Amino acid sequence: MEENNQELVENIEEIPVVEGNDTIKIANEAVATYAGIAVSEVSGVYGMAGGFASGITETFSGKKNFSKGIKVEVGEKDAKIDVSIIVEYGARIPEVAFEIQTRVKKAVENMTGLKVLEVNVHVQGVHAITEKDKEENQENEENVETNEE
Repeated sequence: MEENNQELVENIEEIPVVEGNDTIKIANEAVATYAGIAVSEVSGVYGMAGGFASGITETFSGKKNFSKGIKVEVGEKDAKIDVSIIVEYGARIPEVAFEIQTRVKKAVENMTGLKVLEVNVHVQGVHAITEKDKEENQENEENVETNEE
């Protein structure tokens, strides 16, 4: 397990941000995490569309991988971000995409100081509400009511 963590650390590309004579390095993964947190707050997003490897990592670690479905290209003072999502059935895709672009740009620029040149949103699918989803929502509502009493 330590070997895998070491490989991840070695594969993280550090990007220099130069301020005068000092240098600050921001990893692509850090920028992707800020973007992922911003996306998770947008209404109408069912989830992130990530690859097989990120799904396995999330399953084994038990931690939510906020960088799943996000690709970042960081330059010296700017960044380009691609976000792959699955939208909820009934959500207006243009509105969801615009909200993602706005929130991601604001979050990354505020947290890193990098200028975000592009936020490209790729809709990979639509999640239709199933009977199982309705049952889970009903159970969650009942649990909330029980806890409130």
